[in-house]
Amino acid sequence: MTPCSKVTTPAHGPEPHPTVRLLRHLLPYWRRLLPAALASAGSDLAAAALMATAAWLITRAAEQPPLASVSIAIVAVRALALGRGVLRYTDRLLGHDGVLRAVAGFRTRVYEALVPLAPAGTPAFRSGDLLTRLVDDVDCAQDLLLRVLIPVAAACAVAATATTTAAVLLPQAGVLLGLILIVAGLFVPCLVLTLSRRAGREEKAVRAELAILTVDAIQGAPDLAAYGARGRAEERSHQASARLAALERQRALTTSLASAVVLLLQGGALVGVTWLALRAHTGGALPAVHLTVLPVLALVSFDSLTPLPSAARCLAEVRASARRLADLLDTPPPVTDPPTPALLPTDEPLGVDITNLRVRHRPGGAPALDGVSLRLPPGRRVVLLGASGSGKSTLIAALMRFVPYEAGSIRVGGRETRELSECAASDVRRVITGVTQDAHVFHATIRANLVLARPEATDAELCAVARRARLLDWIESLPNRWDTLLSGDGATMSGGQRQRLLLARALLADPPILVLDEPTDGLDPETAAAVLADILDATRGRTTLLVTHARSGLTAADQVLTLDGGRIRTVTQPATT
Repeated sequence: MTPCSKVTTPAHGPEPHPTVRLLRHLLPYWRRLLPAALASAGSDLAAAALMATAAWLITRAAEQPPLASVSIAIVAVRALALGRGVLRYTDRLLGHDGVLRAVAGFRTRVYEALVPLAPAGTPAFRSGDLLTRLVDDVDCAQDLLLRVLIPVAAACAVAATATTTAAVLLPQAGVLLGLILIVAGLFVPCLVLTLSRRAGREEKAVRAELAILTVDAIQGAPDLAAYGARGRAEERSHQASARLAALERQRALTTSLASAVVLLLQGGALVGVTWLALRAHTGGALPAVHLTVLPVLALVSFDSLTPLPSAARCLAEVRASARRLADLLDTPPPVTDPPTPALLPTDEPLGVDITNLRVRHRPGGAPALDGVSLRLPPGRRVVLLGASGSGKSTLIAALMRFVPYEAGSIRVGGRETRELSECAASDVRRVITGVTQDAHVFHATIRANLVLARPEATDAELCAVARRARLLDWIESLPNRWDTLLSGDGATMSGGQRQRLLLARALLADPPILVLDEPTDGLDPETAAAVLADILDATRGRTTLLVTHARSGLTAADQVLTLDGGRIRTVTQPATT
């Protein structure tokens, strides 16, 4: 599956429950998970059989029978004791291996569904909430397998085996044990699930809110300090934490009470089965060796039911996470690929022709671009000027197929971009790329930040693009040079160094059409003019669209356009700007 693949569901028929959809994503790994489930059930069955066989052996030995008549039971006890440990280890080993592989595959699917949403579709999810869905909610998939399905399968196997064995030894004891096991293994967990359903959804929402507040507090720490709002931010975080703690206490109380009910039912089953066994033995209908086996069987059959209240509570959390993931997976991408994508020409320079373009950010809203026409010939450097809100970034987003356009035309190499794919080998974003307005500097080395654009780049190529971006002298002056670790978003760099690094990365990508959106944003006028001059010098002879609000440092541009109110207002020559 490619990085641009989309996770979709069939268009026909009703949508399955989100938990069922989550399970479907994990089913391809059933060959690894089935042995784990069998080993878990086998381990619990071995534990129950060990206790029952030991009880039979002790009672039979009290009758002082010939050794040969109990030799099979002696061997069985030893085999079951050893087998229980082996099966438990196998269960843990295979279970975690299969589950971790399944969750890793599912996380990749969620990420692949997220890729087509960026950047225009992701604002529907705040960053902290999106991170929670991608991490915590996906991790709940492993709980569905390890803490719900596998324990339930093991409990069903033990309960069915214990009830059948008890019914063979004493039918009325088997009926009583079966009924109590149904109450403890079905009705109690269902009650826990009902009580935990609302709390599970609320807990997921509070966790997402806490993640949002945490991300905002970290990223907005300077502004919070500057405006004296740090105390209010901390208070909101404390309130969310307190609410989360209250929900966790409620969850623990519900599970504890349910576990106590299961213990009471276990005691009731033990007393009831023992009474029936004693009554049958007194009437001569039950041998003495079976008299001890039945109570022990009733006692140990509940061991596998003990995790079920926790499994029910966990299922409530999984259902909430599955619903949140379904909302993410069902979010339609802003731009979709055509059924049969066209291919761009590969044997000629590419240019861009934009004609009467109209773009709206929401249906019925005012157009962000209305009737924009622009021509970017191959090898030319065109500068697009405009104040904030004039539509410059919207034009870039439409050009790179981040947002759809309702009217007009964008043609690259003579091909309408609506007819092109965003995921093919010759896709729009491979041909048209560069520095976007929200370009990111990663918490990694200088080398790693650059080779993101072209992983196979050589040291010579890195030096060449750094030199063209006027960054090489600074890199070579650092103690660790190319291996210098940069902080997140380049906080340890100056504004000019950060923008030159982003320019070098764009140049290393070497796209046929280079787009630079506000590459001097946040810089002082003198630094901005120097960076713009360096950019125009580095892009000489390359098809380039430079979007900026700065008006100095543009003398080397081939053409300067002015965008105002979503329309091209003026076309001037650089010498007059």
